[in-house]
Amino acid sequence: MSTLEEHVDISVPVDQAWDSLHRVENYPRFVEGVREARSRTGNRTLLDIETGGRTQELEAEITDRDQGRTMAWQALSGPDLAGSFSVLPIDAEHTRIQARLEYDPGAVREAFGGQKGFAQASAIERIVRSDLDHFKELVERETRER
Repeated sequence: MSTLEEHVDISVPVDQAWDSLHRVENYPRFVEGVREARSRTGNRTLLDIETGGRTQELEAEITDRDQGRTMAWQALSGPDLAGSFSVLPIDAEHTRIQARLEYDPGAVREAFGGQKGFAQASAIERIVRSDLDHFKELVERETRER
C-alpha cells in the first residue's frame, strides 16, 4: 500500500469545514472525476466516477472518528482505496484540512487507467492537491455568499 498526505488551510471556522465535508452531494464540485454522489443508508455513499474514458460506480463507507475531527472512508467496491480528512482548527476563523489517501498502485492503475493514467504517484498527488484547492474555493465562496 502507498500513502499520500496533503493539506490545505482554509478561511472558515472548523465547524463549517466539517459540515461541508459531509455534504456528499457537493463532491462533484470539488473531487476530480466524480460526476454524481449520493448518500445511501447507513454511512454509505455511492459515487459515479469517470476516469480514463470509463465510467464506474464506487461505493464507500464514511465514518466519523476522533470526536468529530476526522472523517474516514473506505471503498467497498472497486480498487483498494481508503483515506481520511482531518479537520484541524488553526484559529477561530481558519481551518486546516489534512487529507490522507491509502491505495494499492497496481489495483488503482488497473481500475482507473494504464501506466500513464491515474495510478502514477505524481498524478495522484496532483489530483489530491487540486481537489483540496477546489474544496477551499468552494467553502470560502459559500462563506462570502452568506
